[in-house]
Amino acid sequence: MGRIVLDNVTKSFGNVQVIPPLDLTIDDGEFTVFVGPSGCGKSTLLRLIAGLEDVSSGQIRIDREDATNVPPAKRRLAMVFQSYALYPHMSVRKNIAFPLRMAGMDKAEIDKRVENAAAVLNLSDYLDRRPGQLSGGQRQRVAIGRAIVREPAAFLFDEPLSNLDAALRVGMRLEISELHERLKTTMIYVTHDQVEAMTMADKIVVLRAGHIEQVGSPLELYHTPRNTFVAGFIGSPKMNLIEGPEATRHGAHTIGIRPEHIAVSPTGGEWSGVVGVSEHLGSDTFLHIHETGLAETITVRAGGEVSFRHGDRVTLSPRADVIHKFDAQGLRQE
Repeated sequence: MGRIVLDNVTKSFGNVQVIPPLDLTIDDGEFTVFVGPSGCGKSTLLRLIAGLEDVSSGQIRIDREDATNVPPAKRRLAMVFQSYALYPHMSVRKNIAFPLRMAGMDKAEIDKRVENAAAVLNLSDYLDRRPGQLSGGQRQRVAIGRAIVREPAAFLFDEPLSNLDAALRVGMRLEISELHERLKTTMIYVTHDQVEAMTMADKIVVLRAGHIEQVGSPLELYHTPRNTFVAGFIGSPKMNLIEGPEATRHGAHTIGIRPEHIAVSPTGGEWSGVVGVSEHLGSDTFLHIHETGLAETITVRAGGEVSFRHGDRVTLSPRADVIHKFDAQGLRQE
């Protein structure tokens, strides 16, 4: 079991409160992602759950038991860090087994758990190698294996893919998601990359300056963002946010429209502008439109075969049924 509840939790460093009073429930078996810009408090929140930082006030419960003042080693949590933190002189087998050996576990049980973890992570053929003989992705898998053998109530991941190149990040993202499907264990994952959040999470927690801006499934946050911050943060490319007369015409202070909900054509559209940079991705092309009089740039997601070039004047037609409306405080209007 791995249900984690944060009840009115705060964290201060001296006179600076970095986590204002916060409530959050992470259900057993759930893959929850903490996401937000640098400095938003997501890693601090993870460290509070792990016990690596002391809570200033409030309570943390793990499976209904008060864990607020329980030492990290006794919280039944396993953490995977940004750095692999492997022992270079030890084999993969010994690195994975290390926490069990420190706990004084029986050798036969250690061997069994190591073999099982290696099989799950496709590391069976590498158990006798040392970390220096492995790729970055394989080393991260060893770090995850060291967490798996502890059979924790929950896994805590602190930006585990940030040291990997783009191709490895995609591969490891899929591997961690597959791992969650196999183990069905609670996982809390910290990232600043909203693409990782959207593709991996059952539930996303969007943070800004220590506050929770919104909690929900990836599609809930995508289709019904609570405010302009979430609207502009979730989605790649991000939502176009427009103020001024065009927003007022729709009865809002700010309107938002996703790039895929704007059609582009040579003539006949509602808005007009000039094509700037075009990002060709094969199946899609992202057009960055300037001189619209609406915003500095309007981003449009078009088909991969779009023929518009830099400097072309085009017209834009937003879908009226998917325009998001926000008030002067940036909050969603229904």
